[in-house]
Amino acid sequence: MNQMIMLYKKKKIAHRRYFLSLARTLVFLKALCLVFFLMVNQSCAVDDTQTVVNFTEITMQDEFDTDGAPNSTIWGYDLGTGQNGWGNQELQYYTDRPENVTINNGIMIITAQQENFQGSSYTSARLLTKNKFSQTYGRFEARIRVPYGQGIWPAFWMLGVPEDQNEIWPSLGEIDIMEIRGQEPTKLIGSLHGPGYSGGEAISKEYVLQNDRLDTGFHIYGIEWGPDYVNHYVDDVLYSQITPDDLPEGSAWVFDNDFYILINLAVGGTFVGPPNAETVFPQTMLVDYVRAYKYN
Repeated sequence: MNQMIMLYKKKKIAHRRYFLSLARTLVFLKALCLVFFLMVNQSCAVDDTQTVVNFTEITMQDEFDTDGAPNSTIWGYDLGTGQNGWGNQELQYYTDRPENVTINNGIMIITAQQENFQGSSYTSARLLTKNKFSQTYGRFEARIRVPYGQGIWPAFWMLGVPEDQNEIWPSLGEIDIMEIRGQEPTKLIGSLHGPGYSGGEAISKEYVLQNDRLDTGFHIYGIEWGPDYVNHYVDDVLYSQITPDDLPEGSAWVFDNDFYILINLAVGGTFVGPPNAETVFPQTMLVDYVRAYKYN
């Protein structure tokens, strides 16, 4: 009997030690979970400092519902080669011909052609809403399928409306909603240009599409812009926020006035380099819609 009692006591002590060890393990795991929870909340708190908005009141939209030339009440054209290839050593001659821009079946098609035209080896189109539509702040977006290839440069962007004839770039400001190098079809670039941060010194942020290419389907490129921020989106993914704190010291924030919209398909230039033997022509930029929303 004594042996049985001793055995029972030993088992009881062993069980007690086991449960004590289990309790300590649970306390440790609980503490670990608490630390993880606080870390996650802290991370969320940092993210929540970003200004994330969603404007809904449309102020301008073009769904490209009518075949033929783009709507002349919304769109005008930049024509020719500009000064020094539009300031970027671009190689194309911009036209308003249907060979370079037309609407068909609900899509605006901008086509870059390899051809001899007015002394240039390429043609394409650049459309803009200057003197037709401009706005301060809000959401601006377009659903676009971009082209691809070395030296191909699609862009969806905005320029500030000059307050007088003496105000020139970059002091009037530029917002690049979408720029893509055709030779890097997974990478999207959003930028701000202004005095002291323009050209190669622009404030730029990149987004790399995982396991896919931007030229294989349509994507929605947009910004949401307020008094002290410009948020860059792709397919509702916020990948960049630029604020006055991101500017070089002493530089001015020049994004508090009306801007107008531009869409173009360039060939060559300092940003992408020239086409090569592997670049296929023609190349097309397909635009499903362009929309602007009021800031609120």
